[in-house]
Amino acid sequence: MEQKPDFAQVLEVASEAGHILLENGAEISRVEDIMNRIATHYGVSSGNFFVLSNGIFTSGKAEKLSKAGGQASTYANVAFIPIRGTQLSRVTAVNRLSYDISAGRCTLDQARERLEQIKKMPQKSFWEQMLATTLSAGAFSAVFGGSFLDCAAAAIAGLVLFFYIQFVSARYLSKIVGGISNALVASMASIVCWRLGMGDSLSDIIVGAIMPLIPGVPFTNGVRDLANSDYLAGLTRLTDAMLGFFCIAMGVSLGFMIDGAFFGGVIQLSGVTASPQTYGFVWQALAAFIGTWGFTVLYGVNREQYLLAGLIGTAGWLVYLSAFRFGHLSAPISSMAAALVVSLLSRFAAVPSRCPAQIFIICGIFTLVPGAGIFWFSYYLTASRFILSLQTGFMAIKVAIAIVLGIILAMELPQRMFSRYKGRTH
Repeated sequence: MEQKPDFAQVLEVASEAGHILLENGAEISRVEDIMNRIATHYGVSSGNFFVLSNGIFTSGKAEKLSKAGGQASTYANVAFIPIRGTQLSRVTAVNRLSYDISAGRCTLDQARERLEQIKKMPQKSFWEQMLATTLSAGAFSAVFGGSFLDCAAAAIAGLVLFFYIQFVSARYLSKIVGGISNALVASMASIVCWRLGMGDSLSDIIVGAIMPLIPGVPFTNGVRDLANSDYLAGLTRLTDAMLGFFCIAMGVSLGFMIDGAFFGGVIQLSGVTASPQTYGFVWQALAAFIGTWGFTVLYGVNREQYLLAGLIGTAGWLVYLSAFRFGHLSAPISSMAAALVVSLLSRFAAVPSRCPAQIFIICGIFTLVPGAGIFWFSYYLTASRFILSLQTGFMAIKVAIAIVLGIILAMELPQRMFSRYKGRTH
């Protein structure tokens, strides 16, 4: 007769799985679900897991105790998990491990070994991340209306930003100072390229260059957590996202102020532009695909999911363009429709891929994030054009809220609409 695993060891394995998930960008509900799934399969139904955005509390009590030499009667563990980088391939790996455990294909010792292997999964190579940052910056410049020359300038600024983050910001600076300085470096590199004659629209260059800094993971996960009634974690993650947006705005403003100190005033920009070179749907689709692909690399998504994630991000952007250009809908309504499509496609794609839908949502939503709104808010504020600053800032907030509503509406639909396998979650 097979011996029942020690309940403390079961809770340790479940806690380790939750630690990996939370540290690498999983939403709270997924962490709790997988931890409970693991504990229940190995016969520990009394395990209690309380998950916050940066910590896991695990406790349990054995139902039956041996009078001599038996296992401990209680178990308790508290793990602090700081908000760090994101490696979504590890989230996928733990998600798949939980399915194997539920199907009885994995013993407790094998599960522990696989978790150790998942923890050692390497990040994307230096050159792959560099290429992704450079190309995504150039691609998003086109998405937001830049010309081919603007895309080239944004790509150069993105390359400068990547080296600064790798060798300075990530190593020596705090999160807030690093966030502000990252945006400052991206802005200054863009301004230098523009002053040297590379690029037509400075706004489109800077918007493309700062897009790799957008805090997409805390924003998307915060929305999911709020939708799942995890209000404390949701508000914490949204606060983290808002802090990221604030740092970007501060860095961009400082860039214009420094340039103004040397050239006698803030650069005068005329407003949103759209180059006829990249205005067509074909170029927009290509730019959206490349931009989305860039974030799949930066967030450590498995290579097998690059194509699906890129197509989902492209589909969302084309829905937005169609609604905005041909349907004459407002930017918030168009954004909500596009976010709804991205979330629905992500849920369909998650089933055959055996990975969380959140992975596709996080990467696919970037084409809709109001990066241009953040830039114009910062620019108008620096130029002392406060009315326009308030207007653009308020519009960016409305677009963000619309994206939130689109994601929530899609995630509220029942699971049976997306998968015929009972009990499978994504």
